Amino acid sequence: MEGKRSNTQPLTLLRKIKGFTGSIVEDLARGRAPTIYIDRFRNYCTDTSGNCSCSSDGSTGKEAISLKRECHAHRLDVLLRVLLIIQQLLQESRHGSKRDIYYMHPTVFKEPSVVDRAINDICILLQCSRHNLNVVSVGNGLVMGWLRYVESGRKIDCISNPNTAYPIPVHVEEVDDIISVAQYVLVVEKESVFQRLANDQFGKRNRCIVITGRGYPDVPTRRFLRLLVDKLHLPVYCLVDCDPYGFDILTTYKFGSLQMAYDAKFLRVCEIQWLGVFIQDCDNYSIPQQCLLPLTAEDKRKVEAMLLRCYLQREVPKWRFELELLLHKGVKFEIEALSVHSLTFLSHEYLPSKIHSGGYI
Repeated sequence: MEGKRSNTQPLTLLRKIKGFTGSIVEDLARGRAPTIYIDRFRNYCTDTSGNCSCSSDGSTGKEAISLKRECHAHRLDVLLRVLLIIQQLLQESRHGSKRDIYYMHPTVFKEPSVVDRAINDICILLQCSRHNLNVVSVGNGLVMGWLRYVESGRKIDCISNPNTAYPIPVHVEEVDDIISVAQYVLVVEKESVFQRLANDQFGKRNRCIVITGRGYPDVPTRRFLRLLVDKLHLPVYCLVDCDPYGFDILTTYKFGSLQMAYDAKFLRVCEIQWLGVFIQDCDNYSIPQQCLLPLTAEDKRKVEAMLLRCYLQREVPKWRFELELLLHKGVKFEIEALSVHSLTFLSHEYLPSKIHSGGYI
């Protein structure tokens, strides 16, 4: 559930930064090698017995970073440089992206993923979320349908044209006055399907809200979806390709990502239901053989790894069965394969039938 973390006001965070850096300076002044302890989180393990007690709501242990170890020196250097930039953003009430931060010291950071890791570490150390640090993601998500809201004092009226795409708000905390007469929210994996539904006037015909993260969803898309669910209390369905990557995107929405497990409870949408496409759909909807592709060796490795995630056995065993069936069948197909019947088959036949008949898990 989207909630407000305690102690995340800029002044509080600045005091935490001052205390943290002060302790490092004190250690160095006394000739001691500073050691930083960072809590570690995970949203799943590989215990498939169904008896594990994994939870991203609590730490699973601590990682020690010390100048006593040469391999940690660069990591600590990066962390402190990123922390200094964040301190400036908070002091000046400005926002910056991860890429903005990377390009301030590219020769030191070497690659954006190094900055990403440092930001995650800082969030854990300061017990806050990324947006509390004034670090924003470049939004990729789109929304359309029966929805109206105010973003930073500006009214966004999707209802006036429910088949027009609007960008997902980057500063989700500045969204309020949400109004909707939608009956449900539909999340689709990719933009091509989103545009197909827009062309077919799916939102207008079915009185719903449609969202896409354009592949793996970014943080603003997940936060916005979480906010809509909390405010509107609508059913949420997800449509992804019948392949390992579609399934992984589905689980990112429902359970969160491993990289940001420390923030999963503020990003995950536990209410989301899997609408399709399922491997059985290739038989149920007579998808021709030429529309099916064989699973690659990489696909199979990915499926086998995902099958080990404890939450599949513990919380969504039907999802796990579908994944096993995908591996057994050895084939995959895209949502667009349904267009073999007609361009409008997805919006006029498949989706309404699934939603109204309860064909989701």
